[in-house]
Amino acid sequence: MTEVATSDQLFVVIDPVARRTDGESVRIAKDVLSAGARTKVCLPEGPEEFARALARRGSRRPVVIGDDRALLRTVALLHRQRELAGCPLSVVPVGATAVLSLARSLGVPTGTVAAARAVLEGVERRLDLLVDDSDGVVVGAVRIPAVRGVRGWADFGADGSGEAGADTGGPGHPWLRTCQSLVRTLAARPVRGARGARVAPPAGGPGPSRLRIEVDGVTLVDLDQPVEAVTLTPGVPGGARVEVRPVSVGAEATPLGAVGVRVTVSGTDFRYRADAGVVSGPVRRRTWVVREGAWGLTLPA
Repeated sequence: MTEVATSDQLFVVIDPVARRTDGESVRIAKDVLSAGARTKVCLPEGPEEFARALARRGSRRPVVIGDDRALLRTVALLHRQRELAGCPLSVVPVGATAVLSLARSLGVPTGTVAAARAVLEGVERRLDLLVDDSDGVVVGAVRIPAVRGVRGWADFGADGSGEAGADTGGPGHPWLRTCQSLVRTLAARPVRGARGARVAPPAGGPGPSRLRIEVDGVTLVDLDQPVEAVTLTPGVPGGARVEVRPVSVGAEATPLGAVGVRVTVSGTDFRYRADAGVVSGPVRRRTWVVREGAWGLTLPA
């Protein structure tokens, strides 16, 4: 670990979702940081403002006040700017418990005061990253098939594109909340089949996939063995952990596992979710490579 200089000027980016959901915690975090270091505070209202502000931070050390989605967005932006490796990142988690699990798993305190003090007094820890062949990044995990999660404007791509999330219909956009409510209502209704019969939507999400999964050039699963789920997780000794759950026929199938630095998934069209981001795909081939110690996160000493 590398000690973080408290004399550094901090560039504090406050996620708008955090400001709306827990303004008191945001105020406390800002007060603690301002009392311990020189700070410049940025209040972006959307992904484009967020990206522009981060690009103009100069030599200031970035600090994100927000949830996992805001952290992931910052990592993706710094990676695309090719500044992630030389830019220690800090985060003060603010948000619902469900969207703070990644920060907690990385070792960031979830208490506002403790997290802010770690920004001022902590040390930099180098962490691994998964980078795919489309230049996407993964901090926590890749899941195939994609698992639907909680989303907000921070789930847009680093260039501002992507799907709108459930949190975008803020107080200033009642029409958007109405549209979202209508879509959810229509999606929940069963469809009508032949002769007007009511057919319920399929349960359990996507069906089995026929995929070839290669770890460091060695085939772990081939196309003749359907799989229910695949998970890739960086940060383990030797690279990334790959876990494959084959389709069970009769007795429950034993999951298959491997560790490697290069993982390729190919076969029939598949979709995947990286961390808490939007669903990607369909694609027929995707390769993820582990970059050891690719980014730094400030953690308690």
